[in-house]
Amino acid sequence: MVDFVGAGCGAPDLITVRGMRLLQAADVIIYAGSLVNPELLYLAEKGCKVFNSAKMSLDEIIDVIRKAESEGKHTVRLQTGDLSLYGALKEQTERLDELGIGYRITPGVSSMFGAAAALGAEYTLPGVSQSVIITRMAGRTEVPDAESIEKLASHGCTMVIFLSSGMTEELSGRLINGGFLPETPAAIVYKATWDDEKIMRCTVGTLHKTALENGIKKTALIIAGNVLGSDHELSKLYDRTFETEFRKAEK
Repeated sequence: MVDFVGAGCGAPDLITVRGMRLLQAADVIIYAGSLVNPELLYLAEKGCKVFNSAKMSLDEIIDVIRKAESEGKHTVRLQTGDLSLYGALKEQTERLDELGIGYRITPGVSSMFGAAAALGAEYTLPGVSQSVIITRMAGRTEVPDAESIEKLASHGCTMVIFLSSGMTEELSGRLINGGFLPETPAAIVYKATWDDEKIMRCTVGTLHKTALENGIKKTALIIAGNVLGSDHELSKLYDRTFETEFRKAEK
């Protein structure tokens, strides 16, 4: 059995309890060395074999898993954040399906939630935005034309932008071209929940200037949208004049 485990967004105590137990029981761990906090490896028992996938190809990763399976060993594939976001999960599970190797998936805390916590932000504020767009700039991995930054920005809802901190000048221009005002609140969160976390509040128009001044080129998340401002409506959930199945409305 192979267990894919989301390592969380950085702080080692943000891994799930299930993920922690799986690491403690692993015979083999293949971890994303460029992003996963190495402190998590201290959970491994003595004798556990550890491989850094940052230095491996897909074929090499699958070969390690195949060998472990042939020896009756339990493998944990430890990846950053949550595996459902930019995790190259599908290509790995497809290969395991071909080999008849079973697997399970344990979710993790995404950096988008670590960043929101760092900012003290709510992505879905009543009267401001009730939708969140998770996206990235095109790089060596292409983005479909229908998902261009301009087209997504035209909706005006909260945008959480991964893998784009080295392209802030272009990103800023494209957000504005898509309909965001230059003064729309924005933030860059570097290594959310890590010990060296850094929070930079700015606007869409000053994204690039802020990134340059702080030396940000990678390992940062960009959030843009009016939810980072102060204006919003109160939710109906706790409105005393709003009736729910658990509470009568006050007159």
